[in-house]
Amino acid sequence: MRIVSGKLKSRRISAPKNLPVRPTTDMAKESLFNILNNTYYFDAINVIDLFSGTGNISYEFASRGTKSIYAIDAHFGCIKFINETAQKLDLNINTFKSDVYKFLEKTPLKADVIFADPPYNFEAAQFLKIVDLVFEREILNDEGILIVEHSKHTDLSNHANYSYSKRYGGNVFSFFEATLEEQD
Repeated sequence: MRIVSGKLKSRRISAPKNLPVRPTTDMAKESLFNILNNTYYFDAINVIDLFSGTGNISYEFASRGTKSIYAIDAHFGCIKFINETAQKLDLNINTFKSDVYKFLEKTPLKADVIFADPPYNFEAAQFLKIVDLVFEREILNDEGILIVEHSKHTDLSNHANYSYSKRYGGNVFSFFEATLEEQD
């Protein structure tokens, strides 16, 4: 995997083969960050990276100057790899080894961007439970956005907080925002 932009642009990171991950492709990641670049100043936001795996998305935010990044994954090897890589590259990434649903149920953290990249074989209900928890627990700051990565075979557009989707090959990013009633 490669960091697309920022102070570590073009830096390659090799993850161990034994991690249970499917990193976001460079093309999809670059497209996603082009969208985010038009909405946020990276040095002024807080990010939560759910199902962080290799830390691919967290490194991209850190390379672009995001100071407050929380990477959550249930797999010890993933958390260990993110910690080692963050230390080696001098990146401020805070990790939590936790089941994502339990984390969302208990976290006091708030974020401007929450990125979730669950396994593609999840049922739609498992994806939507993430969305429900984020909005029920009010984990997003005002004007915040939840982005869920999933396969083109999953449709999340019926959720009340759904805003839009962008498709890149077999990858889809679905964007969710607070409704007007929730923002009041």
